[in-house]
Amino acid sequence: MSADSQIQKLLQNHPKGFDLSLGRIRGLLENLGTPHLAIPPVFHIAGTNGKGSTAAFLRAIIEAGDKTTHVHTSPHLVDWVERYRLGKIGGGEFVSDQTLEKAIITASDANGGKQITVFEIMSAVAFILFSQYKADYSIIEVGLGGRFDATNVIDKPLISIITPIALDHQSYLGDTIEKIAFEKAGIIKANAPVIIGPQTDGAREVIEEVAKNQGCKTYIARQDFDGFEQRGRFVFQDEWGLLDLPIPNLKGAHQIDNATTAIAATRVEKFALQNARYEKAMRKAYWPGRFEPLLKGKLIETFPTGQRNDFDIWIDGGHNPAAGAALIHELEELKQKDNLPIFMICGMLTTKDPAAFFNYFTKKIEQVLTVPIVDSEAGFAPEKLSQLCKKSGLVSTPQKSVEEALLKISDLHKGPARIIICGSLYLVGEVLKNNGTPPQ
Repeated sequence: MSADSQIQKLLQNHPKGFDLSLGRIRGLLENLGTPHLAIPPVFHIAGTNGKGSTAAFLRAIIEAGDKTTHVHTSPHLVDWVERYRLGKIGGGEFVSDQTLEKAIITASDANGGKQITVFEIMSAVAFILFSQYKADYSIIEVGLGGRFDATNVIDKPLISIITPIALDHQSYLGDTIEKIAFEKAGIIKANAPVIIGPQTDGAREVIEEVAKNQGCKTYIARQDFDGFEQRGRFVFQDEWGLLDLPIPNLKGAHQIDNATTAIAATRVEKFALQNARYEKAMRKAYWPGRFEPLLKGKLIETFPTGQRNDFDIWIDGGHNPAAGAALIHELEELKQKDNLPIFMICGMLTTKDPAAFFNYFTKKIEQVLTVPIVDSEAGFAPEKLSQLCKKSGLVSTPQKSVEEALLKISDLHKGPARIIICGSLYLVGEVLKNNGTPPQ
């Protein structure tokens, strides 16, 4: 047996998706002896974009301060163990397959076959693991929404963090930024400080109102703290002073905002780290599949020998309009430096809005090659996704796989070019798996 075989059993017996409610998870946790009440102090993170990157920066800062932290994020890219990082001195590690399998069996047995979702059981697994292993802190990322997310059984977080909010999962969370903001703000608990990342005015006002009603002190981006690039450095400032830091290791201008939010949370918690510790954290932060260069691996060997050095390949899991805006910004920044033509390989889930994503790329890239998402039944057929690309004014052709799309690009273009593989974290996971470069 293995953790994966246990998860496959869960998937056969329980729904895959989300059923937003806290009753089932609270009942399960009671049967387990309330492990969620015995975990290290929690940084609880909600938002639409930047949750995982903010968690990565937060982890890097904590570890740079010689502290330990558990980390629970979702979804994974290649293997379920990626969702559970156990804190240890010198840097946390993914849970072992054997330890994860044992925790899954414990949670499943305690549930006793009752109706529940797989995400709820796997959230309970995080609480089991984090209560069993010592650490100074816990970082827990919301799965979907906030108010009724399975992680929202945390009644007394150390700090609540809300990253930028945008339109996504409207069928679950509402069809306006303000409605979604209200759901995300559901993680705010009485008297716990709230870090509010960059938001639209409407979203920020909703979050502030919820925090006020809960008696929480708020720290608001652009008002109480700020971060920006200046002369090739990353400058952070708040009421406690200024930090002069290297540009974060994670690529993209939006990562300045994510790093800023994470630093603000640690300053509120009064880590009082020396500047050198923050410098170390900015250089060490790692979060795979988010505007990440693909520098080596089996997929690069797909190209004919004479063309393997011609293509600059990047992967990005962004899939909503805000992510599309951030992605084209970064691609255009790169193009200003080298003027390389851009090709896109894209796969998306049918729960997303392709037109709102593709519209950012109209007249800015050469062609979109659409591919299936093998690891999800909810993926667009390449032919259908290609049609939607064309409606956005893009040149597009469907392909059977990423490998076939790479070969097609090598036929279409001779000479240096940039390739972005994007549209879904599922697709990014497939790429990393097939490339032989899974997250570490």
